[in-house]
Parts: sequence; C-alpha cells; structure tokens
Amino acid sequence: MKKLFVILSFFFSFQSVSAQLFSKEKIKNNENFDKPLLSWGYYLGFNNYDFNFDYNQDLADIQVLKSFGFNVGLIGNLRINEYLDLRLEPGLTISKRELHYHSSFFQGQAFNDNDLLREVSSTYIHLPLLLKISTKRVNNIKPFIVGGFSTALNLSSNQENSDDNSTGQFRTKKNMFFYELGLGIDLYMFWFKFTPSIRGVFAINDELVRDFDPDSPWTSNITSMKTRGFFINFTFQ
Repeated sequence: MKKLFVILSFFFSFQSVSAQLFSKEKIKNNENFDKPLLSWGYYLGFNNYDFNFDYNQDLADIQVLKSFGFNVGLIGNLRINEYLDLRLEPGLTISKRELHYHSSFFQGQAFNDNDLLREVSSTYIHLPLLLKISTKRVNNIKPFIVGGFSTALNLSSNQENSDDNSTGQFRTKKNMFFYELGLGIDLYMFWFKFTPSIRGVFAINDELVRDFDPDSPWTSNITSMKTRGFFINFTFQ
C-alpha cells in the first residue's frame, strides 16, 4: 500500500505540474487516435528481476546478483472511456539471476565453492491483464498509471527434473502469478503514439521447488522465494 500511495502521489502531482507547464494550446498530433474501441501495438524493453526470500531461521541472507534482461510483446487495448482502458499485453521476458549462499547454510556439512553459487535463468511467457488510468490529454502528452494481475509460464523451469541441488540443479516452478503497478506517459507523434513506462512486478506465489532431502542446505531454510522486479518498456501504437 505504501508503494501504491507513493506512485499515486507522484501521478497526481505530475498531472498538476503538466497542466501548468503545457496548458498553452498546440497543434495536436493524431487528435482522434484514442477514439477507436480497439487498438493494437507492440513493446520492447528491459527487465531487472530479483528474489524476495523469507527464512525459517535467522541465518545469513542469500545474495542475489541481478542483471538486465529483455522484454518483447504485443498490446491489445480496449477503450472503456476517455480515462480508462483495459489492456492485454502478452509477451516474452528473459532474465538471469545468480544466488550466492553463505557458508552458514551448510552448518558443518562439507561443501566446495561451486555449492555456494546457483544460477537461475528464466524465460517467461508473460500474460498481464491491466487497467490503465489516464489523465486528460494535454496537447500531445497524456500521463497515466497502470495496474493489474498477470500469469507467467517459465519455459526454463526444471520443476519435473529428477535431480536437485545435490547434483547442481536448482529447481523453480513453471507457473507464476503476479500483481503489477506502474506509470508512464503517452506521447502523440505525427504518425504514431510512443509510450515510455516503468512497472513493478511482484510474485504472489512461491517459486521454489524444494530438494528431496528435507535438510538440504540450499532449500530447507527457505520459507518462500518470490520474484520481484521492474520493467522499463517502450510502446509503439
């Protein structure tokens, strides 16, 4: 709720400022662009995924080394009214994370350096259903906030693998569910609409597949492992 309050405050502050700075009337590009009931587009962008861990015991945290991944997808937009749109944004997101374990997880068990590192590569078929709430268009700009829910199929999941961390296989689940919240700004160009946006993505369900050994040093102390991250997307409609 705190994140939602901050984003909403920023949104309405931006609306007030934009109304003052851009109130001078200008020639509008694509003045009727938002009038059709249905519209289409595509997006390209970047993601930065992390993991949020909850633990059974108060040991050292698992450190997550993050890297930027790639997003690409399509957009289907259903106009509800001047300020509300329902959007379906199926896409592909690719990411990689490294998990660095502390030796305290092994609690006297023998280990080597390779046991302290696990790589998690994810290729998600990502399917969000979002509600877009816009301000009134001011000349050729229109700020908005967006939020909703999504599901994702992890094509890189090894959930059914008969091997686990004892043989170097860190396993994650196939099906994920998220809630999403973000903001952006529509920029009306002469031939098309360009939209930069940023969005937070937060998993609802636990992504970790536990090892077969209930005392596994890699998974036994983890209560839940949930993906979180953000997208930076550039949309063309």
